[in-house]
Amino acid sequence: MNDDAVSRSPANVQRLLQIIDAFAAEVSPGGQKPPSVRLDTYFERDLGLDSLARTELLGRIEKALGVRFPLEVFGQALTPRDLLRALDGNASGRPAPPVGAVELSARGGALDPPSDAGTLVEVLQWHASRRPERTHIVVLEDDASSHAITYAALHAAALRVSRGLRELGVGPGDTVALMLPTGSDYFACFAGILLVGAIVVPVYPPARSAQIDDHLARHAAILSNARARVMIAPSHARAARLLAKARIPTLHDIVTAPELMGETDTETYVPQAEDVALLQYTSGSTGTPKGVVLTHANLLANIRAMGETARIEADDVFASWLPLYHDMGLIGAWFGPLYFGIPLIIMSPLSFLARPARWLQTISRHHATLSAAPNFAYERCTRKIEEAELDGVDLSSLRLAFCGAEPVSASTMRAFASGLANHGFSATALTPVYGLAENTLGLTFSEPGRGLRTDRISRARLANSQHAAQAESPDDVLELVSCGRPLRGNQIRVVDAARNERPERAVGRIEFRSLSATRGYFQNPDLTARLIHDGWIDTGDLGYMADEELFITGRVKDLVIRAGRHFFPYELEAAVGLLPGVRAGCVAVCGAPDVETGTDRLIVIAETRATDPAALAAMRTAINEASVTLLGAPPEEVALVPAHSILKTSSGKIRHSATLDLYLRSRGHLLPRAAWRQWLDIGVHTILPVGRRLRTVGKRFAYGAWCWFGIVLIAVPAWLAIAWNPDAKRNWVIASRAARLSLKLAGIRITVRGADLIDASRPAIVVANHASYLDGVVLLAALPSSLHIVAKRELASTPLVGRFLHAIGVRFVERVDYRRMVDDERALVKQAMCGASLLFFPEATFVRSAGLRQFRLGAFVTACVAHRPVIPVAIAGTRAVLPDGQWWPVRADVTVTVLAALAPPGGDMKAAASLRDAARDAIAAYCGEKILSEISPLEIPAHHDAG
Repeated sequence: MNDDAVSRSPANVQRLLQIIDAFAAEVSPGGQKPPSVRLDTYFERDLGLDSLARTELLGRIEKALGVRFPLEVFGQALTPRDLLRALDGNASGRPAPPVGAVELSARGGALDPPSDAGTLVEVLQWHASRRPERTHIVVLEDDASSHAITYAALHAAALRVSRGLRELGVGPGDTVALMLPTGSDYFACFAGILLVGAIVVPVYPPARSAQIDDHLARHAAILSNARARVMIAPSHARAARLLAKARIPTLHDIVTAPELMGETDTETYVPQAEDVALLQYTSGSTGTPKGVVLTHANLLANIRAMGETARIEADDVFASWLPLYHDMGLIGAWFGPLYFGIPLIIMSPLSFLARPARWLQTISRHHATLSAAPNFAYERCTRKIEEAELDGVDLSSLRLAFCGAEPVSASTMRAFASGLANHGFSATALTPVYGLAENTLGLTFSEPGRGLRTDRISRARLANSQHAAQAESPDDVLELVSCGRPLRGNQIRVVDAARNERPERAVGRIEFRSLSATRGYFQNPDLTARLIHDGWIDTGDLGYMADEELFITGRVKDLVIRAGRHFFPYELEAAVGLLPGVRAGCVAVCGAPDVETGTDRLIVIAETRATDPAALAAMRTAINEASVTLLGAPPEEVALVPAHSILKTSSGKIRHSATLDLYLRSRGHLLPRAAWRQWLDIGVHTILPVGRRLRTVGKRFAYGAWCWFGIVLIAVPAWLAIAWNPDAKRNWVIASRAARLSLKLAGIRITVRGADLIDASRPAIVVANHASYLDGVVLLAALPSSLHIVAKRELASTPLVGRFLHAIGVRFVERVDYRRMVDDERALVKQAMCGASLLFFPEATFVRSAGLRQFRLGAFVTACVAHRPVIPVAIAGTRAVLPDGQWWPVRADVTVTVLAALAPPGGDMKAAASLRDAARDAIAAYCGEKILSEISPLEIPAHHDAG
């Protein structure tokens, strides 16, 4: 809507501004008057409204004006003017009808997961081949529409993505960043990355398109550490390509999902159980984000253990709004249903934040039996959902409501259960769990159907002796929620600082070991060494065991030690957050080491919008009183800071260490930077990476130009010397010397191993892998004697090149005309039988992405019929020097390994196939690339599309 349209709606303008002004005044502490609200007032910058406050504001506007904003407005609106445009587009002013239940394909029978599968790829292929039309996922896209994805459709879409990734040069072992919102494209792209053998790096997408530059800047460290080769992002992210590629040296391109989805892939990498499937970057609540390495084996071990404990059944349905970039949403909510073959009903996280009731409505409408959420979601439901929104909601189908990912509050769980009891919710469905990315996801689960179990311990005894003794006084109670027992295959122990195991109810560091455990952090051996000790992994959490169940008391790094007493910040943070004038959920209680006293100084950092000195003084007094009540002493420092000063993770957790460090460095001011300063910093931090990138590009251009100059300088006289000379052996010698000189001039070092295995006096069939146009030049330079190279006939008529190939004795074969193809193959067999040594590239062609492709049978049939041995030759490094589609070479070393000869096991086609497989396996061990397999047409579901 343009400004003229806005001026024609004065009633809308006035009413909207009044609602916003009233809300801003309400959330401003101490009666402080907020800035006057105008159409271009920024919610976050000018009014200090965070994402949760904005969702509540929009909810109030909807109720007051009788409208319903599209969900994207909750994430995209920056100012009242944005809301006014949305209001102008809302013609009916009536809520959209709710999404009806999607008809799920009949499942019936007993649970039948692919128990023999070793990878997620095998899991997807298993379901797609056996139950292709079964509904796997139902995506609730907005308030009025949904989209069902079958297993066949997901597999077909993933094959299209994998083809697109191969064409970009992505191969096995490469990392691909996935920055997409919840939707069909996310699932297709994730599966497509796995099909190509690459590693997925989930990254949460920006809430608003206007934030993409800043968003990429903040994630540059993660993407650089992950060595992301390609990023799949929303369409608006392509505008930030320069920034991203400048900051992330390994990043070749940013693409959208539609750009990847072309033709169906006809080959795939067959992953192994120990191949890395996923890098799950930790939230960073206690330090720098770290990439947890998770293999297919890790993922399946954890999924199977969780499913066994949760007693998954064939008629279960999982409902989720959890973000897919987080392990609970990705592994628990998606991979679990994928493996067990049960439907997943999923909506976007924004949908829940905007309208929490929709989560419960979805459970009711689809008769979901399983769901999961962190503690804050249950708290939000108890506080923000009105009874009218629950009209007709029936939660009696829900048998397990998992709660994890953050400390579980007993009071929140009880409030949720009692508030929804009239809607069929059973308190026994509440299932607290504990886990961490370093164990893939789940480590302990509560007993299904038991409900909440708590331990009421003495707060004083815990602080003084680190022992969880039963509380004897109601004034000295700390209630902790049991996280249950270890999953099958998981072992847990509680140890002291010297890693000696602690007795029951003694607090210590929690360590574990299991089949789900990570091998470490990606590209970070130092942190990995600190993580794993004698096979045990440090969780970074403190807790104790009681009756074989785990109770968490806090994070190691959050622990405050004061005069020998141990405190955890969470209770004090919660208490301070309830005080008038303090922003709830925006309090950080930290301990700063004091060298003089040998103990920690207790520092309370609390956000407030108050500026009046009297109001600030009253808050400090109230904070001191709360600390005395809970801890027996006031804090050494109370810092009242502006809104958005305390650092948080993407999931909303307080980053205690980082906040304390910023506070100490800023000498207690901790003021948020102005927007122009933030953009200035982004610009400054972009100029240097761009400069480095340009310098790198310049060096590559100069090196490439030098290489081509050298090639022309050497190739022209060599071509003239051999082009019309009929002596092929003489010409091979000249061409070989020219090739060695060209490579030496380019600084490309070639290491040749086993060259003596090729004997000119013993005719053989030589087969080599094919990764680059450089392969022919390398073999010319490396092989000790002349061979008759077998090449496609199209090259014979290529200007200049054709004449050169004829001169060095290349034999050409037809690939299109069948009759001529047969004649050419017979001629090759005859030459082999007459004593000629032939060199084949049995892959026939090459592409940009790495991988050893399927070998054609021609060379091996020739070997069997002519009774000639096959000598495999592995070429490693040429794809890095000159990949397909690139004409500017990169300096890299190349290795040529000649392997022991393979004798034909017979003279028939079966023998040729066996010889082919043996040669391919031999080359795979030395070429540095993993084996790819062709997909049979029978394996590709026809006419299915996830889009």
